[in-house]
Amino acid sequence: MTTLSYDATGAARQAHEQHLPALLADKVATRIFAKDATLWGPDAEAESSVRLGWVEAATVSQPLVADILALRDALRSEGVSRIVLCGMGGSSLAPEVIAGTAGVELTVLDSTDPEQVATALADRLTETAIVVSSKSGSTLETDSQRRIFEHAFTEAGIDAKSRIIIVTDPGSPLDKSAREAGYRAVFNADPNVGGRYSALTAFGLVPSGLAGVDIQAFLDEAEEAAEVLNDDSAENIGLALGAALGGTNPLRNKIVIAEDGSGIAGFADWAEQLIAESTGKLGTGVLPVVAGPASPEATLGAPDVLVIRLVAADADVELGENEVAIAGGLPTQMMAWEFATAVAGRLLGINPYDQPDVEAAKVAARGLLDAQPEPTPAAFTDGAIEVRGGEWLGGAATAAEAVSALLGELRPDSYLSVQAYFDRLAYAPLEGIRDQLAAHSQRPVTFGWGPRFLHSTGQFHKGGPAIGVFLQVTAAAETDLPIPGLPFSFGELISAQAAGDAQVLSEHGRPVLRLHLTDRAAGVRQLQELVAALAGQAVSSTES
Repeated sequence: MTTLSYDATGAARQAHEQHLPALLADKVATRIFAKDATLWGPDAEAESSVRLGWVEAATVSQPLVADILALRDALRSEGVSRIVLCGMGGSSLAPEVIAGTAGVELTVLDSTDPEQVATALADRLTETAIVVSSKSGSTLETDSQRRIFEHAFTEAGIDAKSRIIIVTDPGSPLDKSAREAGYRAVFNADPNVGGRYSALTAFGLVPSGLAGVDIQAFLDEAEEAAEVLNDDSAENIGLALGAALGGTNPLRNKIVIAEDGSGIAGFADWAEQLIAESTGKLGTGVLPVVAGPASPEATLGAPDVLVIRLVAADADVELGENEVAIAGGLPTQMMAWEFATAVAGRLLGINPYDQPDVEAAKVAARGLLDAQPEPTPAAFTDGAIEVRGGEWLGGAATAAEAVSALLGELRPDSYLSVQAYFDRLAYAPLEGIRDQLAAHSQRPVTFGWGPRFLHSTGQFHKGGPAIGVFLQVTAAAETDLPIPGLPFSFGELISAQAAGDAQVLSEHGRPVLRLHLTDRAAGVRQLQELVAALAGQAVSSTES
């Protein structure tokens, strides 16, 4: 039985009351499920007409289940007990949440950092199969990951073709080349579903199912959720959530998504991409901020912030002002948030299915790889940190002064984005600086690991309102890895991705502070210490 519960206060409740009559009169819920591409205006109609397959994905994907489970059993009989997912953005975030919530092992390789790639390669290679997921079939990161695993399998005396499974759109370059290469299996996803809406397609189901998730039960629950949401009723929680996301007045364009006992592992990271990439364009949109229930943004009370708490179904939640609490199983929540994002797009007056600014950083990175220019000289070096920035750096002579100068660029409606381009697993504790920076700046702070965030919040940073300031952190690797068949290494690739993104952000007039850690461990410690010192100063100032 599908259950979804919702409660809201303040601006979120007012948004629901304001927009519900028109949403019901316009029959928005049933028109979405009828795939009415006119809902988002004439400019969006062409794109929307080929991106609404998500509304029936749970039903359309049912025939995939038998083939996925048969392949899982065959692999297990051959001693394959470890699945590695090579994918980015929509191809990796949903399977990571699905597997994590189910408590099954799935190694998600969504990085080009040479040390993170090396770690994935070194773990039980003889027991490993990889799922290579790319909607377009031309994703550079995913192709690079496939190349190095294929090389490693062959070097270890393993039949590489038997260990490579492909998920892609029909007719993509990867679809054609994979069939010609004779890889173990090729699964085609519905081409009428965009990447960030693809959780219930082959992109979400193949890696999750091979890893051991009960994908039949997952789809069954999602089908029930679709039936509940397909209702022009005042009780439709999807409409209420959509109004909260995109209909507050004035617009609260920082949406703090806080895990508060829902039991869903990493849901906010998946929702972050869905919302940011769908709404952040034409100078508007809403920015998801992944935080904890007691993070500074959750208690800040800022006029541009709305807090959404992910709670357990039976939780007794006392909401503060301008807060939402939502509960439901993972498939139900995924359907509800996809639906609500589509509703929010209508209220914001944008096309929720395109991503016009995502390609800019990719093009810039490829240009840097081809040209191989000399790195921009550092303004100065402080310990294990090289500092690069714009004129706003002023007379900063230490890394701490540089960070303070960047924070000085924040306005009352701004946010800070921290972007770390290195191993997100080995250095996961670095994310702790997010709360400290939020406490110090009294502004919302996002933390993204590069290059994976380029496929999600990167769209909002460039296409949304010009209110972001950016702290980019890169790090030297002790060893690099060549990419078989390509003229550059993983280290060169991730460096170009970071430099390309910084270039595009700067061209959009966004302040970017670049900190390069010449020694990873020492640099991370130095950065953590300087941020802790800044946060301590803020606390002392407040207490005095």
